[in-house]
Amino acid sequence: MFEHYRMAVPPAQRRHPCVVHWLCRLIALLATALPASAQAPDLGLRGHGGPIRSIAVLDEKTVVTGGFDSAIIVWDLPSGTARDIHRLHMGSVNALIGRSPNCFASGGDDGLAYSTCFEPKKSARKLHFTYPIGAIAAVADSPDGTWMASASWDRRVRAWPRSAPPAILSGPSPIVAEHKGPVTAVLFAADSRRIVSASYDGEVRVTVLDHDDLAKSRILRQTQIPAALNGLAMLPDDRIVLTAADGHVRVLNPDLTPSFEIELPDGPLTAVAVSPDGKTIAVAGMRTPVALIDVEKRTVARRILGPGLPVWALAFSLESRELFTGGADRALRRWTVATGEPVGNPLSPAVDLIGKPDPDPGARVFRACAVCHTVKPEDTQRAGPSLHGIMGRRIASAPGYDYSDALKKMDIVWTPETIAKLFEIGPTLYTPGTKMPEQRLTDPADRQALVEWLAKVTKP
Repeated sequence: MFEHYRMAVPPAQRRHPCVVHWLCRLIALLATALPASAQAPDLGLRGHGGPIRSIAVLDEKTVVTGGFDSAIIVWDLPSGTARDIHRLHMGSVNALIGRSPNCFASGGDDGLAYSTCFEPKKSARKLHFTYPIGAIAAVADSPDGTWMASASWDRRVRAWPRSAPPAILSGPSPIVAEHKGPVTAVLFAADSRRIVSASYDGEVRVTVLDHDDLAKSRILRQTQIPAALNGLAMLPDDRIVLTAADGHVRVLNPDLTPSFEIELPDGPLTAVAVSPDGKTIAVAGMRTPVALIDVEKRTVARRILGPGLPVWALAFSLESRELFTGGADRALRRWTVATGEPVGNPLSPAVDLIGKPDPDPGARVFRACAVCHTVKPEDTQRAGPSLHGIMGRRIASAPGYDYSDALKKMDIVWTPETIAKLFEIGPTLYTPGTKMPEQRLTDPADRQALVEWLAKVTKP
């Protein structure tokens, strides 16, 4: 949580891709600023410095989350720790899709899309950059793995072959569809040729790709929904699931005729996911708790009341038995689909990661740090460097950790005073070049408790 590397990230200059973008930004800022006592209980995995905006499941042990804080965290589920932290985007990470146990793709508020593999060798490939471009709200891979598409707030859907050379991908990507309003979601149908897109103005469109000349891609069909659309998912039989600002979940047949509809009473819906087995639809919203819909019965089977609202992101495990949620309270949580109950111990694993439960106030503050950092010399290194012996150590000097040149050039020695300053003004301002999620401790008593506890437990 102290000595990571990244490019300095300025505040996002574009709107967040959700139905009421200004309200999203306000809620995100409020959720980040609220003291811990005013938020949801300290449950789940915490490492982001702001609300979680997107989730992708890579395998049964690995989940990736993207946040409003511009960070992408790769989580190791068995240990409850962060395997890696990526700073690729200059703004909210709005979309994530998994590609393999070690690879994912992302799209952000900065109009950029990346393809990233973090093992065996870290790499991040910029997929496209078209300027000016609106915030990317969604990215999608074709089922056959040969194409990728993005949905943007500049009203356009773009597509490109995943095998294209970097020289092509660094230029403008072909526009295959253009809506009248900001495009909020995009998916490929099972045949990998049809692209389904949904927009803020309520339009749903099916576009057929011309693989030889994308400019000749044609609209197959389209329909109008009487509400702003904010979520899109697809059932195995190619039925389309839509979530909207009016609180309705609409399921359309492949020809865009209605299949069934469910109204939830609490307002705008912000997230939707379909289980891989096609049996369950999960939805959530600004004020709507997570609802699990039985597709066969066409009813809400159960609700999950644990996550702090709003919930921005949902994802099912690959075997459909578990659901992951993330939202305004910055926690990644894991639930059993059949019962709606949390998986395993719902408390943060940080208590166990630092040894036996410690009643010291500083240990409580350190819980958010423990997903990335260890304090004992015998502990396995996590996404961040070990803090053992941190007091009196020069920045970017812990053995065995790969630091950026930016941090190596800084003239900072870690002391109770400099660590307190780090959390007073935040890592982005105090240590430009860090990939540490933006975290601040606004209460001087919390900062004092943390540095006193660290001085005690990290002493060689």
